Amino acid sequence: MIARTLNILIRAFYILFDIFVVAVSVFTAVWLNQKKFPFDIRELFFDPTNPFHRVFALWLGVVLFFHGAHHLYQTRREVIEGHELGRVARSIVCAALTVIVFVFSFKIADFPRSVFLLMVVLTLALSCLWRILKRLFVQFLAANGYNNFHVLIVGAGKVGLMLAEEIKRHPGYGMRIVGFLDDRKKSADLGGDYEVLGTLNDLEEVVRRKFVSHLFITIHPGGTCIHQMLELAKGQRLAVRVIPEAFDRAAGDLFKYNIGFIPVLEYTDLGRNRRQFGKRPFDLLVSAVALVVLSPVFLAISLAIKMDSPGPVLFFSRRYGRAGRVFRMWKFRSMVVDAEERKKALAAQNEVDGPIFKIRRDPRVTRIGKFLRKYSLDELPQLVNVLLGEMSLVGPRPLPLDQVQHEDLRQLKRLEIRPGITGLWQVRGRSDLPFHRLIKWDAWYINNWSFMLDAAILLETVPVVVRGKGAY
Repeated sequence: MIARTLNILIRAFYILFDIFVVAVSVFTAVWLNQKKFPFDIRELFFDPTNPFHRVFALWLGVVLFFHGAHHLYQTRREVIEGHELGRVARSIVCAALTVIVFVFSFKIADFPRSVFLLMVVLTLALSCLWRILKRLFVQFLAANGYNNFHVLIVGAGKVGLMLAEEIKRHPGYGMRIVGFLDDRKKSADLGGDYEVLGTLNDLEEVVRRKFVSHLFITIHPGGTCIHQMLELAKGQRLAVRVIPEAFDRAAGDLFKYNIGFIPVLEYTDLGRNRRQFGKRPFDLLVSAVALVVLSPVFLAISLAIKMDSPGPVLFFSRRYGRAGRVFRMWKFRSMVVDAEERKKALAAQNEVDGPIFKIRRDPRVTRIGKFLRKYSLDELPQLVNVLLGEMSLVGPRPLPLDQVQHEDLRQLKRLEIRPGITGLWQVRGRSDLPFHRLIKWDAWYINNWSFMLDAAILLETVPVVVRGKGAY
């Protein structure tokens, strides 16, 4: 009862704040265009001398209606910010179209289009801004233990453990893993980080004993087992989440629809055009601006390198780019001049699995080079590669020629698009990430590319780089 009352109060607060946002947006749009309105702007919504007060009142009403229809009066912490902001944008567009139809249908003459456009833009911007701040606040509370959910994962296999690691990486989700259920594995098989609490037959007892509220099913057992779990979940009022099989091979977001009453989960669509339209102009604009803005930083780093060790400021490495084209990748030099010649003697000390060569305490790295590598400042000259069209801001990291195995089709998939300065590799662990995980994340990125995904990676790169963790 308390939880239900709290949810109602939170929902009411969201609605009141949206009313405030719309009112501020309308008032600001009208205030900036006062000459077009021969009435008191303090009474925008209710003054009968205002010939447009019905339009403003309708705008308020339809925004609230479509926000509710797009489920924006609740916060699902496990859903990424981009999805919520996307729903905000769709809601505002629907509201704007409704008002346009109203204005034309009732022949409301002389309503200023510039005011309407500004009103829509301000409502969209402020709605997104306050939801970003709200989500950050909710995640802060959840990360500090407020209103956390107890999570039980069915299946202690690779997918179950991967899910547990992702939940662990995002404390803002407010999920606390109580353990696993698995018919074949024991706690000792998990390396001590997690506990197997029993078999699938122990579900009801574990749910009661551990006060579980969220159930994640990562395996797909046959027979009546899955039906029994779902029935039990309904009786115990559990939130059930099912991880789709082969989810990492899906092209884009999984899409659900119905054929009659039968639900269908779409993994790939033969008609989908997955070319990355708009990515190149965005890269071109951002890289050009960044090179101008960061020119003083480039000068300071160049002077530091010259003062630290003899040799050129820049280092050029031959890498495979899109479609296997070889290009010269620009970097600030972080090693001694004869680093490549000394590489063979250090081959036995490689600390990274797969074909990648990295040593945590590489003797070839210069003093300033350690600093540049820790904070990825040595990668900044790759903005020139982006400007030249050889790289992108976001994408799979380009590997040196001798580290690409042509017989490995997983590696060759990475060459379908332009390599990037940053990517999922950068934000998921940098050099600490195993090579097989790097390959998997790159394939997932290629299959699921979107502007929102690129924006999320770029934003997440900043704190990762500032912390300097996992780079060597």
